[in-house]
Amino acid sequence: MRAVKAGFVGFGEINTPRDVVDQLSANAVSELEKLGWEVYATETVSDEATYSEADRAIKDLKNKDFDLLVVCVTGWIPTHAVIRVTDKFRHIPMLLWGLTGWMEEGRLVTTAPQAGTSALRQVMQGLGYCFRYVFSKVDEPVPAKAINAFGQAARTAVELRDMRIGSMGYRDMLLYGTPADILALRREIGIEVECFEMLEMVRTPIDKKDVDEIVDYCLKNWTFEKEFDHEILAQGARYYLSLKKKIQERGFDAITLLDVDGMKKLESFPPAMVFMLIADLLKICTIPENDIIGNATQLMVKTLTGQIAHYMEFYEYFDETVLIGVPDFVPGAVVEGDIRLLPAKFGLLSASLLNTSKVKDGPVTLMRLIEDHGRYTLHMARGEAMQPRPWEEYGWDRPAPQLPSLEVKLEEPVNSFVDKIASQHTIIAYGDVTEEMTQLCKILKIRMI
Repeated sequence: MRAVKAGFVGFGEINTPRDVVDQLSANAVSELEKLGWEVYATETVSDEATYSEADRAIKDLKNKDFDLLVVCVTGWIPTHAVIRVTDKFRHIPMLLWGLTGWMEEGRLVTTAPQAGTSALRQVMQGLGYCFRYVFSKVDEPVPAKAINAFGQAARTAVELRDMRIGSMGYRDMLLYGTPADILALRREIGIEVECFEMLEMVRTPIDKKDVDEIVDYCLKNWTFEKEFDHEILAQGARYYLSLKKKIQERGFDAITLLDVDGMKKLESFPPAMVFMLIADLLKICTIPENDIIGNATQLMVKTLTGQIAHYMEFYEYFDETVLIGVPDFVPGAVVEGDIRLLPAKFGLLSASLLNTSKVKDGPVTLMRLIEDHGRYTLHMARGEAMQPRPWEEYGWDRPAPQLPSLEVKLEEPVNSFVDKIASQHTIIAYGDVTEEMTQLCKILKIRMI
């Protein structure tokens, strides 16, 4: 992930000694740089009558490219001087940060920063700014987690507007919850969608030498649980290399394929290994079944957190847990131990390499975008992922394989979670990313449930 880029203005009342305002602002900039941010700071601004300092700050910052503007209040300042600057950047997310006083000889010395922020908060809200309000406390560390969550969200919102999803085909299995209103997705989140045909992939000429290299990679990096026809690997490698050309030619950041009604039905080839190669070698988001909404959720999660943002499906609900798993693949980044594949038959499909790897457990956040009349909602829940009880999906040759899966104990009651569920697919991040995602949804005006 690239660094957060922030514009920075420190504000202080004209009667406060300028060296104090400057030092407090410099300290704040230093704290942001400790987070790994790139900070473009202009000189501090007071409420002097001619607005010369405010206008100079505007001119300085207008020449910079940044994700958010930090409005740093070092002490009391009349609101008009601050708004003179901020209103020129009303289209950019802002962090309203009130600093704090300090202790000298057992006494609190304060420049009244929260008088300044208290006067500004409602004004900024009334002006329609997208902002987050944070404040420091005497003799306590700066609120770095809250600050960084908003900064990372602002960076993500910028980056999403340059991202592209590739969908081979459209609306696999005639599903209703996976397609997207591509105009709404572009307007609300910024992601572009490009559909292409499976025929293009099948007809792309592929060099045998390149196929052999991919087959060698598979044999060296994957553990196969029993003997199989190696032509399966060669066929999967050809499909992967064809898709790789398309991905790199069009600059896709995520891809979804016509799976059941395409690869399986027309090519008799379940694309599990193709997804694995795309995820592991090209490092882009992958999901089956033309799940464009799932891809968009993945891009939000990956861009915000740096994680692979893999998908799983809901299989069963229990009193306290939900069982999630995949009937095809998981990226190598979420595998615990060896990447394991099993040649297996399911229904009419025989040329199938099924991923049977063990998936990492631990604290997780489950997320899924919901599209409704061109607007978006995010369903999000935290939980503890555990290795699942023994289970199998009916239809596989016996003995049935143990699919990659997790059993998740949610923080909310299962019935409450299920009442809001919107898809068979959920997107997973490890750890608690709710604060960062909440801030991103706030910036993108996405409702949360």
